[in-house]
Parts: sequence; C-alpha cells; structure tokens
Amino acid sequence: MHIQNVMIVGFLLVMGGVSISFNSASASEDTRELVELPPMMQEHMLGNMRDHLVALDEILGELADGNIDEAGAIAEKRLGMSSLSLHGAEHLGKFMPEAMGVIGTQMHHAASRFVISAQDAELNPGKTSQRKVYRALQEITENCNACHQAYRIR
Repeated sequence: MHIQNVMIVGFLLVMGGVSISFNSASASEDTRELVELPPMMQEHMLGNMRDHLVALDEILGELADGNIDEAGAIAEKRLGMSSLSLHGAEHLGKFMPEAMGVIGTQMHHAASRFVISAQDAELNPGKTSQRKVYRALQEITENCNACHQAYRIR
C-alpha cells in the first residue's frame, strides 16, 4: 500500500476512536486512560467525534474545490468556539479529566484560528497563505490525535 494511503487510513482510524498499533500488543493492553461516561453521554460524545470527522472531510473538500470561505464557515460552525453549545460541551465537560477538557478546548480554538487563516488566504492568495491554511488545519487534527492517543471511553 502506498505510504500516503497508509497515513490516511491510520489518520481515519485514530480520528474515529479506533486505536491501531503496529506492534503485537493486544487490545487488552490499551494504556489510554478510560473516561467513564453514562451510556447516553458516551453515545453523545461518539456522535460529536463522528461529526468532527465529517466536518474535517467537508473542510478538505471545500479547500480542494477552492471554496476557502465555505471551509472556514464549516470549521467555525462545527468545530470552532461557536460550536460548543451545539456539541453540549458544558454537559460533557463535567465527565472529562481536566487535561482532556484542555485538549478539547485547544482543538476548538485551533478551529477558530483556522477560520482566520482561511480568511487571510482569501485576501492574500499564494503558496505562503496556502501553507498557513494547511498548518492551521493540522493544528486542529493534532489535538484530535492527542486526545484519542491519551483517552478512551470504551
């Protein structure tokens, strides 16, 4: 399999809450911290994570089509600081370890910063602006990855 395809598959698995390992450790040796949630909250959180993946996919699609403003709008509405009430962050936050909440907040801030990068790129097109947009998008996903590497809910 081409290395780029391997990276994409790995990214999607990690973002989807599935931990993969390239060593022989079994799933019973998962060292991530278990965050115990009531069943309803667990399903709510998983739904949020799936929506985050869909939003990232839509953002990438809009960027690929050159619709930077639309990519920014999706990022803010679905991932940015404006999305907190949509995702029930106030209710979920009560169940999270403090560090997990910090990572989540950093992700939401990164998404809002992405919007600014995207808007700046529209005003000042070019490779430098494009790279800033990609870097800002990566700052979102690095927080997702950090959380999925440190915590699990099942």
